[in-house]
Amino acid sequence: MPRVIDCPDETSCELGDCLEALESEGFRAYEEESLLHAAGWLRRLGNNRNFLGDLLLEQLKQGVNSGQDVSGYGPQVVMLSGLGREYYMRANFWPGHSDHMFRASGASAFSYELPHDHNFDFLTVGYFGPGYSSDYYEYDYDKVAGAIGEKAGLRFVERSTLDPGKLMHYRAHRDVHSQLPPESLSVSLNIMHAGGAQGWLDQYKFDVEKDEISGVIGAGGSEVFLRVAVGLDCPEAHDLAHSFARSHPSDRMRLAALEAQAGVVDADERDSLWRCAEASGSRLIAMEATRRRRALQAA
Repeated sequence: MPRVIDCPDETSCELGDCLEALESEGFRAYEEESLLHAAGWLRRLGNNRNFLGDLLLEQLKQGVNSGQDVSGYGPQVVMLSGLGREYYMRANFWPGHSDHMFRASGASAFSYELPHDHNFDFLTVGYFGPGYSSDYYEYDYDKVAGAIGEKAGLRFVERSTLDPGKLMHYRAHRDVHSQLPPESLSVSLNIMHAGGAQGWLDQYKFDVEKDEISGVIGAGGSEVFLRVAVGLDCPEAHDLAHSFARSHPSDRMRLAALEAQAGVVDADERDSLWRCAEASGSRLIAMEATRRRRALQAA
């Protein structure tokens, strides 16, 4: 499960102080000194009981004239820093099961009861409210190919709550959690690591009952662009998809290129495409190709 960081400090800081400290030292989650430095500043910011309310109030006062979209990441998130660095900060809002927005939108709108891992490290601290609970699991990322229906090897650890003041380090490609709605509205503060390779690393969702990978979260923009271009029947896109499927260094992009090609041919050609892909030399592509051929046969 995520590492609980014991970081006793009763002092507080302003958001600007925290961002300045991170800007000065960075946030390299794989380096203990850098990780603990960031955790200390997150602790101090979490001790400031007024900064988030003041920020939201100021945004409401300024409205469209603020020049900053603090909710640009999504309606459940308030961005506390800009993007484009090796880190960013955000505040996450977690509605309780009795809140109107939860009852109106349902659990899936807030990623509740969605077992998943992350393709990045991040720190989080319980800032407001009782905090969400999670069922925590661990798994070995390097032992899976990432195919749908593949055995994940999940190991249940415990159910615990992000209590107020609790500070945790979620480890990329290791910690899996299924979040449960809190008793009432809660807020967490996060420092997220953002590395250049992140877009090429998969983030999975899981079926914990079957102990299987049930999907990939967040397709990259390049994958989407390729599918659209091939679907629009652009000759150059067809050539590019063929090239990517044959030799792209990312297995996930190779699979996306195959999917794009399969989407514009008839069933017989699709079966032939996936039959060739079974011998691609990639474990991920071979497993996915077999799954697609079985689905075609069943249809």
